[in-house]
Amino acid sequence: MQPYFEQIGAGPDVVFLHGWGIHGGIFEHLYPELSAHCRITNIDLPGFGRSPLPNQTYSLSMVVDQLLSVMPENAIVLGWSLGGLIASHIALEHPQRVSALVTVGSSPRFIQDDDWPDAMKPAVMENFMTLLEEDYESTLIRFLAIQTMGSESQRDDIQRLKETVFIHGQPAVKALRGGLKILQETDLRAKLGEISQPTLRLYGRLDGLVPQKVAGKVAQVLPDSESFIFRKASHAPFLSHAAEFTERLLTFIKRHSED
Repeated sequence: MQPYFEQIGAGPDVVFLHGWGIHGGIFEHLYPELSAHCRITNIDLPGFGRSPLPNQTYSLSMVVDQLLSVMPENAIVLGWSLGGLIASHIALEHPQRVSALVTVGSSPRFIQDDDWPDAMKPAVMENFMTLLEEDYESTLIRFLAIQTMGSESQRDDIQRLKETVFIHGQPAVKALRGGLKILQETDLRAKLGEISQPTLRLYGRLDGLVPQKVAGKVAQVLPDSESFIFRKASHAPFLSHAAEFTERLLTFIKRHSED
């Protein structure tokens, strides 16, 4: 059983990994410009979109094994939010599969700790997990709405997310729970400095899930990485600032793709 993916374009391989609650369709508006310069492999995480749900414990290792089964051998891997956490883990644990790394609205740890205040409070995550059991559709929409707060195109962004989320049916509840657990438990801070691939980190200044202070903290650990903060963007700059996002991504791809 393998996850669903689609490929479009020709050129250097670029893998797209989406965030929690959504599926790869959230990136489709980027295809026209990007597919002229690279081959996109856009994967639905297990249990989301059109990907089946394996009969296994939903864990980071299971998700990674699933993704590796369909990923090109040596690709630039772009991950948004949860996808960025997963992409970073793959870059660390399977470096031969990742030629370069791009994270969007992502962090090595999404939950606050004593020495990591710029993240989601544990109680907020626990509340989401509880609400997920009671009414997961409303909880999912609420979580997606948070991701657009503050963006100058907030209304359009949330509409895009709402229209996209259920277009291939409802995500598996087990996948929703498992994805939140990965966000809750994964902490890559101790190993982050071991990332050896060229890395581009993209953030939104108005992001309520991954505050911009995270960019500076990660830069201390990965001083050779590139970063950019979209001033009027929130958690999904590829929606609110698609043209500028694509331009910066293509510049990075062209610089770090193999001939």
